[in-house]
Amino acid sequence: MAESGNGAADELDLASRNEIFETTPPQEILRWISDTFAPDAVLTMSFQHEGVVIAHMLRDVAPDTPILFIDTGYHFPETLAYRDELVSRFGLPIKNLTSTMPRPEFIEKYGDDLHDRDPDLCCKINKVEPLQLALRGVRAWINGRRRDQAGTRAGMKIVERLQGDIVKVNPLANWTSKDTYEYMTRFDIPTHPLFEQGYASIGCFPCTRPILAGEDERAGRWAGRGKTECGLHTFLEPAEDEASADTSDATKAAPATKEPS
Repeated sequence: MAESGNGAADELDLASRNEIFETTPPQEILRWISDTFAPDAVLTMSFQHEGVVIAHMLRDVAPDTPILFIDTGYHFPETLAYRDELVSRFGLPIKNLTSTMPRPEFIEKYGDDLHDRDPDLCCKINKVEPLQLALRGVRAWINGRRRDQAGTRAGMKIVERLQGDIVKVNPLANWTSKDTYEYMTRFDIPTHPLFEQGYASIGCFPCTRPILAGEDERAGRWAGRGKTECGLHTFLEPAEDEASADTSDATKAAPATKEPS
């Protein structure tokens, strides 16, 4: 039975859900999201492989789930071509988001090198603010983060409660890159054109490089700039009860994760 209605996030026992979901296939997690939150659930993706996998799963589980793609104006041409290929091939319900500041106004005010001078501000204008607007009225936010992508994500839960009564769901949290690749191979899903060139995590072209041997997957993002997140996954703080739970668990060991392949 769907757990719906206003304040659904507050009514859910997320601790129990997280315990159950650690051994639940992602497709069943997505089905639960649809049963509980549709039509107020969305997937955000930048056409990295994890988001592609989730979008493919949603075709069978909840095909009407909107997929939000933030077109920053700085994506690699290969990313945009990959987006168009998959949208055409799988009929994905993509909604392209852009900054509320027209590009000519942005260039006039900040120049075309803001990503070098102030990458946080560049991300805020071109990524965070468009998503903030798009999440109005959303109750469940699905994304493709994995725990083994970086040390900063190692303790991530599968289901999180955020401020604003939003439930954030990471259905592939306990997957590895090998799991993702095997799924894509099984269903004949093409990989990103830059993947074979060493780009393990692909964002905007001025701030992304291939990773080096021994680096984690996100080491190529904002390399050397002391920046690890664009802000999309940090602008909404955990709800008060979630923050308290995290504090009380601070002395516990982080969940075991598989090694990246």
